[in-house]
Amino acid sequence: MNSQKNNTLTNKLTTLLLTIYSAVLFWIIVLKLNISFTYKGTRNVNFIPFREPLLYNGRIDYNEIFLNILIFMPLGLYVGILFKKLTTARKVSSFFLVSLFCEVCQFVLKIGAFDITDIINNTFGGIIGLILYKGLEKAFNSPVKAQKLINIIATIGTILIVATLLYLKINRLLMFRK
Repeated sequence: MNSQKNNTLTNKLTTLLLTIYSAVLFWIIVLKLNISFTYKGTRNVNFIPFREPLLYNGRIDYNEIFLNILIFMPLGLYVGILFKKLTTARKVSSFFLVSLFCEVCQFVLKIGAFDITDIINNTFGGIIGLILYKGLEKAFNSPVKAQKLINIIATIGTILIVATLLYLKINRLLMFRK
């Protein structure tokens, strides 16, 4: 009975971390941390993968690719843990749909550009996260142990990211008061 209660608490923590992650993801990707951009008010669309938005001074901006992949890796981990009954295709579809939702919101709200490259990279990040979870599950030979390790790392990461984002937001607000 104690093991079942422990698993329930572990799942609740994972669900809480997914909820916080989702809010932070929306704030970063859709709301752009509430930072004004020069293209605000315009609606840009790019349906050609890995085209001009990645170019910066004539060079490919690998940072944007890397960050788009990195920011969706936790989604892959959380989906792998919490939605075990879904097929792999449905899990991958969920990464695609979340990314598509973010891109459509950026377009509709005139906050960013709708970019197919972002959708591809975000989906790939979710897939990498899912593969990482499956690898940890096999390495520990236990989905519960893998989940507990991910929860520990995710809790520390979540605290650091939320604290950093709040610091940046507060710092930005204080700069505007001057």
